[in-house]
Amino acid sequence: MIFFGLSLQSQLEHSDQFSLQALLRVIIDRLCRHHKLTLLLAACLCLGTPAHANLLNLSPDTVITTTTRISTSVAPSDSDKDHSSKRIKMAASVATFTSLPSATVWQTGLNEPSLYSLLDAEFAADRGDTRRALAIYKQQSFKEDATAVFERALSLSLRNETVGASLQFAKTWQDQNPDHVPAWFYVAHLALRAHDYTLASETLNRILRYDPRADLSEILIGIYPDTDNDKRELLAALQPLDSEQNASLSVLKAGLLYQFNEPQEALIHINRALDRQPDYVPFITLKADILRKTEPDATVLTYVNQSRLRNPSSKSLYLYEIRYLLDLKQSQDAWQLLLDAHNRFNDDAEITLLAALVSLDIEEYRSADQLLNMLAKNSAYLDQAYYYLGISAERQQRFEQAKYYLNAVMQEDLVLAARKKVMAFELLNNDVDAAIATLQKLRRQFEVFAPETYVLQADILWQQEEPIEALRLLTRASRKYPDNETLLFARVQLLDDRNDYVIKRTLLNHLQALAPSNLSYQLSYAQLLLSNDRSSEQGLALATTVIQIRYDDPRYDNELHLQALNVLASSALAYNNYSQVIDYLQTPYDVLPNLRSGVLLLRAYQGLGDNAKVEALLVDLQLRFSFGQHNVNDRIQLY
Repeated sequence: MIFFGLSLQSQLEHSDQFSLQALLRVIIDRLCRHHKLTLLLAACLCLGTPAHANLLNLSPDTVITTTTRISTSVAPSDSDKDHSSKRIKMAASVATFTSLPSATVWQTGLNEPSLYSLLDAEFAADRGDTRRALAIYKQQSFKEDATAVFERALSLSLRNETVGASLQFAKTWQDQNPDHVPAWFYVAHLALRAHDYTLASETLNRILRYDPRADLSEILIGIYPDTDNDKRELLAALQPLDSEQNASLSVLKAGLLYQFNEPQEALIHINRALDRQPDYVPFITLKADILRKTEPDATVLTYVNQSRLRNPSSKSLYLYEIRYLLDLKQSQDAWQLLLDAHNRFNDDAEITLLAALVSLDIEEYRSADQLLNMLAKNSAYLDQAYYYLGISAERQQRFEQAKYYLNAVMQEDLVLAARKKVMAFELLNNDVDAAIATLQKLRRQFEVFAPETYVLQADILWQQEEPIEALRLLTRASRKYPDNETLLFARVQLLDDRNDYVIKRTLLNHLQALAPSNLSYQLSYAQLLLSNDRSSEQGLALATTVIQIRYDDPRYDNELHLQALNVLASSALAYNNYSQVIDYLQTPYDVLPNLRSGVLLLRAYQGLGDNAKVEALLVDLQLRFSFGQHNVNDRIQLY
């Protein structure tokens, strides 16, 4: 069936007798594949039959009138009355599509699809006039023995119309052809996609009454709802259906119940599915997921292990057990199982890479290097192999070897991280020129990373106590990439809150226009406002908004939260509100010590005259941050 992506039969049986439906199926298949042949055939047919020229571009009303006239032109006998009535009823169903554009119709003496109309429709589809093609195909599909036409019409509808429109068409056709079983499957699938769960339930129930073991897997492809509300509606629609003998329906119920944290009910349904298909890996892994909510880890591991031993050729079960072991922090066991999997699937790059990464994680560097060198023979994995060989060399403090491998990485999603490490190695050797040369080379090779390289280069200059040169570099880069947020924000952070107030405010306004919901920009703007006016209501409001974001909110960022507390504490300190500073910062400092927070707390305790707290905090700052010892890594003098 076209709808499910299956090819239509292109060969007829070698017999003198065959149905019109089979002929139409072959015609449609050939037309879809050979557009030049279609054009030639259409031209020949049109040139060879001038008598039919006056039948071109008839409206649907004319089709109905013609059909009725033909069916009544001969006085019908009693035996023909029912057949004539059926013709008129089917012609009337065409009126459902009277709003569609007119179509070329060659009306035969029977109410059967017109070959000329099908040629016209396919030629229209080839020209990109899908509206006309759909109109014709839909009209012709409501004639007798037009299953192939219906399937072609539905295929075009699914590609060019909404799911709701396709469902309406399929349902109308199915109502007129109630005994056509494949149409039930079409309607059920489309109803599920359109979230019409009442219709879906009715249609699925009809299918299951017809065949309790019907394969529903294709109906269920791509229909899983996104929202919890839709999932609940789907589950409610499926629950009354008897799925005891139907594996695909049982597993769908199990998956939904598992998501709604009803593992015991889910287990009943997944066991039914496994009774039908005991070695089907997706069913096994779903049961393992469900068991993880109800059983101890050892029980789940035993189940997965036994299932894997029953299916020794299943890579998926190996990977499931390995990842489960890694989740349980049983890295050594996972590593041993990975080596077994590597020996069994020795040509599988995914297994080899995972084995190498776990080897790195547990510091089995010899194994990691051996596996990665094997992986490097696969051109598709060469860059990943080099990147992790560089990581392995770095961890073994073989920095020159690490630089060699990391410089060889050219895969776009790895190259920036690789070159950052090379830059860090050069800085470790105090070779600033080599570090900058690494960034400049990356900029030439991958322009997409140019803004990031300018920011990294500016950071190096700033560390070398060349802030003016760093700012000049970012200013020049900003002219080349005027709307790059990374560059603009890095430039903002180098500008002084007081001396560069106008420029900094202009840049922050521009950044907030580019990304209105970015909390980092809002917080920087709040800090700028409060640096110039400690009572700025807008600045206080912005900082307060950031600290009010709950930890379970997707926007929550721990570092930003602490920065906002520091901004508010600085404002409170300016008004000698020492207790407020302590309320803001003491608990965060205890949990996650930070130099700026510690300095603000120190000033607050000094203001309160609490010498014991001052002494204790001063010692803590000296130990943690070398505070007061002119540490060159202290980039901002806060005290």
